[in-house]
Amino acid sequence: MFESKNEFVIPSPPISSVAVAGTTARFPVRRIICVGRNYAAHAREMGRDPDREPPFFFLKPADTVVDDGATLPYPPETKNFHFEIELVVAIGKQGFDIPVESTLDHVYGYAVGIDLTRRDLQLQAREQGRPWDWGKGFDRSAPIAPIHPVDKVGHPQSGRIWLAVDGKLKQDSDIAKLIWPVRDIISIASRSMELKPGDLIMTGTPEGVGPVERGETLTGGVAGLGEIKIKIA
Repeated sequence: MFESKNEFVIPSPPISSVAVAGTTARFPVRRIICVGRNYAAHAREMGRDPDREPPFFFLKPADTVVDDGATLPYPPETKNFHFEIELVVAIGKQGFDIPVESTLDHVYGYAVGIDLTRRDLQLQAREQGRPWDWGKGFDRSAPIAPIHPVDKVGHPQSGRIWLAVDGKLKQDSDIAKLIWPVRDIISIASRSMELKPGDLIMTGTPEGVGPVERGETLTGGVAGLGEIKIKIA
């Protein structure tokens, strides 16, 4: 058993975090849970039937988080680098096997995020029955705008979600179209692993995903939660 004050053999890595809107405070990130194919039209554009699939999850490391306004290098080992705009849920209360009717009590706030994806690596892994980690969990793959606490914005159930590349609209939908809404996502995820403060849930992306090239700027937003903007160098 370790003492409460450990001596580490290498320097401890910094805590990854996301800004909190309207404050100088930051939300420490424990891990990032992502929901796959949670809008019907996007599931179809990815060659899947949304009416037959239960929700499934994958993870991004906490240190993939990037602040709004960042300039990111085009990632290595890909020739098909994609954007996916998403509603992000920040968990503020611990819970395991949470009943649906209690799930929103565990939410600290909401934000806008982009799930950056090395699509060629993801699809290659999918075809070979391998994990998606190299396509989804690479460095700087989770830009997230400041979190808006629930006591400021409530629990958004509907509202526009959109993304543009150099001002050209690519994704344009409504979070009301989530196949599995936030209540269900939290409840289902909590059956497999205990959710804890600091967890982020990226709830899935609508149709219209596509490539972004060097020199292009991504802007996007969710109604009531502001916007996010990043540039690819």
